[in-house]
Amino acid sequence: MKTTPTPTANQTLDPTNWDEARQLMHQMIDDAVDYLSTIRERPIWQPMPEEVQASFEEPVPREASSAEEVYSEFQENVLPYPMGNVHPKFWAWYMGSGTLSGALGDFWASIMNPNLGGGNHAANKVEAQVVNWMKEIMNFPTSSSGLLVSGGSMANFVGLTVARNVKAGYDIRTQGFQPNHKMVVYDSAEVHSCNQKALELLGMGTESLVKIPVNPDYTISIAALQQQIRQDRAAGLHPICVIGTSGTVNTGAIDDLNALADLCEAENLWFHIDGAIGAIAMLSDTVRPQLSGIERADSLAIDLHKWLHMPFEAACVLVKNSTGHKKTFSLIPEYLAKNTRGIAAGDLWFSEYGLQLSRRFRALKIWMSLKEHGTERFGDMITKNVNQAHYLAELIDQSSDMEQLAPIGLDILCFRYNPGDLTLTELNAINKEIKIQLEESGKSAPGYTTLAGRYCIRVAIANHRSRREDFEELLDDIRQIGVTLRGSIPVLSS
Repeated sequence: MKTTPTPTANQTLDPTNWDEARQLMHQMIDDAVDYLSTIRERPIWQPMPEEVQASFEEPVPREASSAEEVYSEFQENVLPYPMGNVHPKFWAWYMGSGTLSGALGDFWASIMNPNLGGGNHAANKVEAQVVNWMKEIMNFPTSSSGLLVSGGSMANFVGLTVARNVKAGYDIRTQGFQPNHKMVVYDSAEVHSCNQKALELLGMGTESLVKIPVNPDYTISIAALQQQIRQDRAAGLHPICVIGTSGTVNTGAIDDLNALADLCEAENLWFHIDGAIGAIAMLSDTVRPQLSGIERADSLAIDLHKWLHMPFEAACVLVKNSTGHKKTFSLIPEYLAKNTRGIAAGDLWFSEYGLQLSRRFRALKIWMSLKEHGTERFGDMITKNVNQAHYLAELIDQSSDMEQLAPIGLDILCFRYNPGDLTLTELNAINKEIKIQLEESGKSAPGYTTLAGRYCIRVAIANHRSRREDFEELLDDIRQIGVTLRGSIPVLSS
């Protein structure tokens, strides 16, 4: 039976034997390198046995275990059952596959363990530099403000909060919402749902978000948007913002950003861009022309744990109106007062630009990864993924039993298995089952969506480890499963 030692005056949570701790940490590093270097040899995903799932229902440990015992349990019950997004054949949800330098940055960020609310220390300077790098990449003015946040959802939330406060027409932060002053925000029917959630949390309500129809290429209809704004103004509503997108989650479609910028300037509206998927593709010579106008946004959300492959979590929001940004969030009680000297010195406190006061040092992994690889290498990886999407489209077009269902947007391709002579219901059922069986086999992990009532196998290739032969194998696996399922279609469709 384990016994807990009696506390002493000098007791800490540090190891009692630093040499043993060093040995274990060296082993962890060796195991991590082995894990990544042999990633292709393991299934993408596998279900957890009941006994493993049961281990996560154990009560909180009251007594100590050795670090070696804890690591052994991690290797047995956690490591073998990943989500799979670091694997070369993961193309489901739009997630990056990480980098080793990014992981080491996270490691050192936890060792240093600073709070990035503000202060006079190196971590604060690193975040400021990373934010400045994002401005440079996106062609934003150096006077813009910026903040590293957890992901695209929070980046969009920050941008839309500033938009609401700046464009409300009165001091909404002090006075709250005013009756008979209904603010309206516009986006396309294809924009990510996190923007709706943001407006709900901002107290504006779901009805404040007007979803504009899309064109056949899934970009927002400018004509429909103009007409809706005119109607809303005539009805006494108060339009404040348009949300454009540089890559929709379903198809990767990029709105006409220059046309949206022109419209917002003419209508005196805030122009926010949800660039969670595609904004960082400004690093790619191939994609950059498609993003023309992104630099005209008033605020921009950029996800860095997607196509920049940072380990979760990492995103950035840029805001041109730095004064409005700071006024939206800044609140300095006595215990956060700044000094002119010492640790609490410095003008730039990131806690004044977002909701969080406690903020982790997420900038370090970005800083280390960009220092190691350079933006040109990351741009090459983005271009490679775009080329792979077009290669997959060529394979589909050459196949008699595959069908592309939407134009390629960035690196996203939507298609289905279609051997012919099947109804829409049957096609939807068989493609859904193919997708699930691919996951369960551990061979590959495509995503899915529904376009015009048609179930699509959706391949989003934000993966620097993917190779061309991976997509050849994907279609072979789909075809093999599809042929096997042909006799089961009535059952699948019921």
